Amino acid sequence: MQLDVFTLVPHAFAWLTEQRPVATVLGGELDLRLHSYRDYSPLRSRQVDDEPYGGGAGMVLRVDVVAAALDAVYGGVPEHRVVALTPKGRQLTQAVVEELAREERVTLLSARFEGFDERIVEHLASDALSVGPYVLSNGDLPAMILVDAIARRLPGALAEGSGELESFSAELGGGLEYPHYTRPAEFRGWRVPGVLLSGDHAKIESWRREQVR
Repeated sequence: MQLDVFTLVPHAFAWLTEQRPVATVLGGELDLRLHSYRDYSPLRSRQVDDEPYGGGAGMVLRVDVVAAALDAVYGGVPEHRVVALTPKGRQLTQAVVEELAREERVTLLSARFEGFDERIVEHLASDALSVGPYVLSNGDLPAMILVDAIARRLPGALAEGSGELESFSAELGGGLEYPHYTRPAEFRGWRVPGVLLSGDHAKIESWRREQVR
């Protein structure tokens, strides 16, 4: 899968590429390409944002800058999915992650502090996703969340079978994974559920299914 991320801070992704699962699939199942808006800006001094029309605090990522970046990399707006990461987008869920992970190529557009010129979302992006109803200082954080979530679903990212019963997976009906315990079996009077120590795998599996929320 080729995953292109357009960002103001490409070096912010450096730590992510060194961590699993991204590092595990990078260069194999995942071709991650980071593009700086500033490298393609047609404006003087590599300007990328501006004050909003009508006044107000904050800076807005300019539509002409994003269009220039897409033109330089793709020769125009690409036919594959271009995702704008914005609070106005549809909610990111595991089902959406699975959907994206099946595609051959996806482009992510991260925003400036106050977001995008609305024309970017309307005319340059083909999809819009939100990681939640709250404000962040930089759109690269949602982009990193999505890169990590997608990488987990690529072949070879996780040990075989380890991702099949994760929280929000289809196998769990979209619910939260069952609780986990490890040694010691008792600590400060807090005991591990006896069924997990029974060695009866059928009962353990049944218990785990009952715990899914």
